[in-house]
Amino acid sequence: MCGRYALGIRAAFVRHQLQNQGLPVNDAPEDEQVRESYNFAPGYYGLVYRADVPDHGLRHDEQEHRNQDHEEAPPPPSSVVNEDAEIAQQHDDQHREDTTPSSSPNKNSPSKSTPGKIQYHLKAMKWGLIPFWTKRSPDYGSIMRTINCRDDSLAENRGMWTSMKKHKRCIVVCQGFYEWLKKGPGGKEKVPHFVKRKDGQLMCFAGLWDCVRYEDAEEKLYTYTIITTDSNKQLRFLHDRMPVVLDVGSEAMKRWLDPRISEWSKEMQGLLKPYQGELECYPVMKEVGKVGNNSADFIVPIDSKENKKNIANFFANAKTPNKPSKLEEKTGNTGFVNDHQTESKSNDEPTIKHEPSEHRQTTSLSGTEDNAPLPIPSNSSPSTTTQKRKQTPSPSSSSPVKAIKLESSTSSPSSKTASATSPIVKESTRKTRSATSNGTAPPKAASPVKRAGDGSQRITNFFGK
Repeated sequence: MCGRYALGIRAAFVRHQLQNQGLPVNDAPEDEQVRESYNFAPGYYGLVYRADVPDHGLRHDEQEHRNQDHEEAPPPPSSVVNEDAEIAQQHDDQHREDTTPSSSPNKNSPSKSTPGKIQYHLKAMKWGLIPFWTKRSPDYGSIMRTINCRDDSLAENRGMWTSMKKHKRCIVVCQGFYEWLKKGPGGKEKVPHFVKRKDGQLMCFAGLWDCVRYEDAEEKLYTYTIITTDSNKQLRFLHDRMPVVLDVGSEAMKRWLDPRISEWSKEMQGLLKPYQGELECYPVMKEVGKVGNNSADFIVPIDSKENKKNIANFFANAKTPNKPSKLEEKTGNTGFVNDHQTESKSNDEPTIKHEPSEHRQTTSLSGTEDNAPLPIPSNSSPSTTTQKRKQTPSPSSSSPVKAIKLESSTSSPSSKTASATSPIVKESTRKTRSATSNGTAPPKAASPVKRAGDGSQRITNFFGK
């Protein structure tokens, strides 16, 4: 959790909303750089809000310049200073670049002209964190394991998150997130729910980011992860985990985004707690489960009047038929259907578009952090799913019986369930009554039995021996 969220708005609108809520946004990406989708899946480029610092984070010597125009932050211990220098050196060796910030536009680095002022940018980053020390593009499964980061994994100063939690904290901006409620025997049925703020404002997740440049690659790749914690009382029925949600302008968000705080303390760990504000949660359309589907109706409650798929709307429209016009009442010509009526009928169905750039399949296997159907790469098969894969008999096989058995053994779970629950009709042993006879007529004489020819015997003789 979370494995899918909604970001169906432009980057320019997000920037405007954050600025209206008091957050400074000194730079933002173009709208085309960010994936605009109501069904935002791992691997998409989302919007991340963070301090404008070098790719290795803000080191102690750079903090001294930043503190000129800000309240002095407590000086870190010598161990933190040494660690900062080591991290910066690793970045220098990895990226083959000096630690001087770049002054080029739209880059995530502070400007030389304002060394003492902390600026904050919106940045387009890819969902699924890749650490900076990675030399080659990791496999798809490794990226899927880093779309979320558990809060308890940050409690100790060890592991892959150590440098990021101290120097590379961020906020992931969205409209809300999806979670799937397991129902039925074995939890096979999954009902998607959408969770958003009750006040309608943007939802901000606590996250971590990093920057990597692979061997023999020129461009750098910025990635992020979403931090999760225990669910609050309101969402506990849905799942036991939820993202860490921070309120815009709160002291918790200010501390989380302050790049001068480079020591991980109990106070920083305490920021990662279940959300105490008011949330709104309701079931939505099941089509959101397929990666690549996109529709504004995905964030509309399934039982609301605004949802075109609501069954109540169907019966409501049937009870209130269109009244004929005065001209039709005079002429009596009310049997035709005009273009407007045809258009209104076609608009009763929700518009669901499948994005042409999304070729990944979707598997129903639940991860350890979420129940969301996960995307899998188009060039691989869902080998990790619980369902059996359909196998095709080899051309060298000449036995059609084996091929038939293989097909039947790899049938879909839905067909197995249907066959298992369907009633078995037993053949009745009761004699049926004749419609033309009452059964009193004498039985017909038995036909003479033909004698078996020489060399042949009746079949009953074999059982009598």
